[in-house]
Amino acid sequence: MVNKTALIGSIASLGIVFSIASGEAIAQKSHDTHSSTTVQTNQFQRIDQPLGNKIAVTLGGFGLIGLQLWWFLLSKPKSQKAVATGGNVQEVTVTVDGGYDPSRIVVQVGKPVRLKFERKDPSSCLEKVVIPDFHIAADLPLNQVTTVEFTPKQAGNYLFTCGMNMFRGEIQAEASDIQSTVIKEEKTMKEPQPKSFSSIDEHETTVEQGIQKASINIEADIK
Repeated sequence: MVNKTALIGSIASLGIVFSIASGEAIAQKSHDTHSSTTVQTNQFQRIDQPLGNKIAVTLGGFGLIGLQLWWFLLSKPKSQKAVATGGNVQEVTVTVDGGYDPSRIVVQVGKPVRLKFERKDPSSCLEKVVIPDFHIAADLPLNQVTTVEFTPKQAGNYLFTCGMNMFRGEIQAEASDIQSTVIKEEKTMKEPQPKSFSSIDEHETTVEQGIQKASINIEADIK
């Protein structure tokens, strides 16, 4: 999650740029209104802005768009591993303030997980947290801690979002070393094994001069 101070400073700087551009436009409009005596006051007038103002406004707009794209798409989420408490429960406290902190939570498969959401942001978008894969939808009262619990059965990534699906977080469930070894052994046992067999290609019996002869060809074992 991006530093809120830096974000507010950037937005404030862009606001100053827009204010300067708007102030100059208003001043120029006022001057043109007082100096013109032939144009009626109830008609709109075209105001030619200086090239510098146009460039400043355009750059400011692109800056805001870029900031929003970076915030929602490119900002690196904070990751935290759940800590086991009494009763072998994995627990993490998530601060809800302009998003989720941490926004990525690492847990182990097969162990209960307890997430404690502490909401500090009054935005209505963050009034609820939803974890679809575990059928959880919990209200988050302001300045209170709300606890949700679940147990991931399989390794994978599970999303949690706000009520409007604008802010998102991720729960990354991983198998422990012992569980990974057991899974590998189970997969190995399920794989088809090459068969060892002997085959007789030819079995011929002939009788020559009262003596019975048998010719048998046997292939070697194949593994």
